[in-house]
Amino acid sequence: MNVFFRISLVLFLLGNSILVHADNLMMLRSSQPFPETMSNLQQVIKQHGYVVSRVQRVDIGLTQMGYKTDKYRVVFFGRHKELQKLSDDYPELTAYLPLKIAIFSEGTETLLVTSDPIKFTEMFPDKALKQYFGRWSNDVVAIFNDMRKLDDN
Repeated sequence: MNVFFRISLVLFLLGNSILVHADNLMMLRSSQPFPETMSNLQQVIKQHGYVVSRVQRVDIGLTQMGYKTDKYRVVFFGRHKELQKLSDDYPELTAYLPLKIAIFSEGTETLLVTSDPIKFTEMFPDKALKQYFGRWSNDVVAIFNDMRKLDDN
């Protein structure tokens, strides 16, 4: 399966309509195998004060379509009280919460892909939300940077 198809599939599975343009994406390629990267990702997310709410397998649907893979997941994460408050105050935002990072194996490497939360400001221009989107964007960058540091070791 080529990289373009994989990224397109991940974007579709993330369900965010704002992911049409490549410049809305954050992507990291890790030389670590999938299991180590998956474990590290969850630990790093927690170190940044977030809770991993669930890990969704994506490979079941791919297998049903004839692809042979068992290394596709979407990691959902957030801060419960923050997400609850935002969902109560801005119900239209709930379709985009919690935050998500897709993780999948490509040969001996593992890719992490997510949408940049700052792009939510284009759909939700409320100034009160901008602080959340900016912080989330900075946090995702920090999470990816920490993952990159783990990859360098």
